Amino acid sequence: MARHSDLRNTLSLDSLNFFLADVRDGLGPYLAIYLLALHKWDPASIGVVMTLAGIAALLTQGPAGALIDRTHSKRAVIAIAAILVTLSCLLLPFVSSFSLVALTQAASAVAASVFAPAISAISLGITGPRAFTRRTGRNETFNHAGNATAALLAGGLAYLYGPVVVFYLMAFMALASVVAISCVSASAIDHDVARGFDPTHSRDHTQPSGLRVLLANRPLLVFAICCALFHLANAAMLPLVSQKLAQINLHLATPLTSACIVAAQLVMVPVAWLVGIKADVWGRKPLLLAGFMILPVRGVLYTLSNDPYWLVAVQLLDGVGAGIFGALFPVIVKDLTQGTGRFNVSLGALSTAFGLGAALSSSLAGFVVQQAGYNAAFLTLAGVATVALGLLGVAMPETLVRGASVRRVTVA
Repeated sequence: MARHSDLRNTLSLDSLNFFLADVRDGLGPYLAIYLLALHKWDPASIGVVMTLAGIAALLTQGPAGALIDRTHSKRAVIAIAAILVTLSCLLLPFVSSFSLVALTQAASAVAASVFAPAISAISLGITGPRAFTRRTGRNETFNHAGNATAALLAGGLAYLYGPVVVFYLMAFMALASVVAISCVSASAIDHDVARGFDPTHSRDHTQPSGLRVLLANRPLLVFAICCALFHLANAAMLPLVSQKLAQINLHLATPLTSACIVAAQLVMVPVAWLVGIKADVWGRKPLLLAGFMILPVRGVLYTLSNDPYWLVAVQLLDGVGAGIFGALFPVIVKDLTQGTGRFNVSLGALSTAFGLGAALSSSLAGFVVQQAGYNAAFLTLAGVATVALGLLGVAMPETLVRGASVRRVTVA
């Protein structure tokens, strides 16, 4: 019976990550194409809307993590947030003014801010810290598979029915995630372990560490800065590519953007799986350095040609960089906060840091495009990525504790 329950939880978490994939990441480049093609918005205005949504998300990341630390209703939080995202997606085709579009995107971003800490918490609470790396790699594998599938569907449906169909597809994915989370067993989640307490010690009267412990954690602060710089460099690249594609061939812009996303996500699937299998063996830092190193290279390569197929090919590199980062991010936060009882609030705080970088990325790139063109924007982002790589190499320590064996469990 226990084995059946473990299998159900494993498959439910797989399904949850698959269906939430597109919902977690937001409309991103599809929104840029929709506003550019149907409403004739300029790149700077598109960037500001995406920045406002990013700011709304980053303001709620910390509180979202604190909520997940405290609540035992983690499944309900995910379900409610998914329903709110669904409503915002269904409203978007009926509004076109700057203020209303910004409002729908901000509301969706606020709701989606709970997904990452909630999924990590549920995973940690079910598997325990020793099997968490493998489970996180599996989470990211299904996340990227879901993104690839959604992008394929979005590209095909948009080609037939126009860019607006993407909003309805995302609403469907959000509702499917509600079904998936309802199938996770509530009794399988150890809520003390889920917030980062050590499962090998008694927690009868354990209180979470004070937040000052986190502020004094130098590696955690360095990692936060690296995350912010990484996303400042990375977040605007695909929207910029989608805008270039729209200028080259408006009718094919959405299908080609989907091709970019699918190409990257298909690469991320084995990359995330590899990280989940090998991060406890090879260590975190070598893998993370490889992921950061890809980003400046990608930014420069985008400037070499305007050929649509070249742009799609370069986007493959995003699969390596973002695939490694996504799989390692919660693992490194877990390493640096183990035993404090502050795992999810730390995850939220660092998500705020890289959310700030991502939010500023779209505006930075949009204004550089206005002043100097797309190539200058790509080179600017590549420069930021180079700074992030240097800081990571010099100041970030290895976080893997050597000698800790990985416990094999059926839910991993």
